Amino acid sequence: MISFLGASLILFSTSWMGFAMAKKVKERPKQLRELKVALQSLEAEIMYGHVPLDEAFGHLSRQLNEPIAAFFGELAGALQETASSVPILWEEALTRLAERSSLKKAELEVLQQFGSTLGRHDRDNQKRHIQLTLSHLERELDEATAAVATYEKLYKSVGVLSGLLLIILLI
Repeated sequence: MISFLGASLILFSTSWMGFAMAKKVKERPKQLRELKVALQSLEAEIMYGHVPLDEAFGHLSRQLNEPIAAFFGELAGALQETASSVPILWEEALTRLAERSSLKKAELEVLQQFGSTLGRHDRDNQKRHIQLTLSHLERELDEATAAVATYEKLYKSVGVLSGLLLIILLI
């Protein structure tokens, strides 16, 4: 009875790890799409709405899903509360986003580079920076979509099969 319980726990644990890894792989393209939508909306707010960044970030935080919404919400709040520069606040919020999201280092570096230009240029140059960032994120999205097709099923299978292997080895 105890060995059955132990085997069940092993199988459950390894399966859970596999499914958790698969979920993280599956979330990455969704979050990249959210970021693209956010940057396109930010571009519209800057170019046509002439909205200050704190208001634009606040609008984005209400339109998007987590964890991207929290990222822009933090930025909006920080811009209203402190006199720090936008790139510094962007960097701090990006560090917290990295902990909560499925984004990889390459995507975070693209966002970091974009954040260093935010609020430092006129509208036309800012639009160019947004377009450049969008093109980088599009490439990352293509790669992330391919990774879902490749790795999601793999992680789930490896989780279950490694649990079964451990059970067989322990019996």
